[in-house]
Amino acid sequence: MLQFCGGPDGPLGWRVARTGRPAITLREGPDVQKFPMTAEGLARLQEELRQLKAEERPAVIRAIAEARAHGDLSENAEYHAARERQSFIEGRIGELESIIPSVEVIDTSKMSGDQVRFGAYVTVVDEETEDEKTYRIVGAFEADMKAGSISISSPLAKALIGKKVGASVEVPAPGGARVYEIAGVRFV
Repeated sequence: MLQFCGGPDGPLGWRVARTGRPAITLREGPDVQKFPMTAEGLARLQEELRQLKAEERPAVIRAIAEARAHGDLSENAEYHAARERQSFIEGRIGELESIIPSVEVIDTSKMSGDQVRFGAYVTVVDEETEDEKTYRIVGAFEADMKAGSISISSPLAKALIGKKVGASVEVPAPGGARVYEIAGVRFV
């Protein structure tokens, strides 16, 4: 959903706000906010946009037409569900259409070394539990904790950026600060 924002204390612009995703402010001109992203992340967003426009949108339009044919719309659950789905699809299309042009692709294929940077796969060891995990540091709109990708703006990524293999970092957590040792850094 686009909302106009700004005023005496901030820049005027349009903001896309969706639950569970970072809010972005859209402006025109040289100070347009760019979002770092890997090429894979951009490809996933572009494919999602294509699928929403080419497959999901037409399917929900057909579902609405079919539900309308059943008669009384005020008590038609299929109609209301299809309209709700249509609202979600249109909102997500708008969100993707505003994010994709603002993406700055970071080519991680030419990166190397043992210092943590955007796009790195970082293996960390929890110094208290000895649990070892590997995360990839990516942009905010492509982060997926289940897939092992964390946003560059997350507390863990912020603590890791710029550090080298062997360094220990302290990360604030709800249950108290956690300390991790960087066991490995690799770029793909």
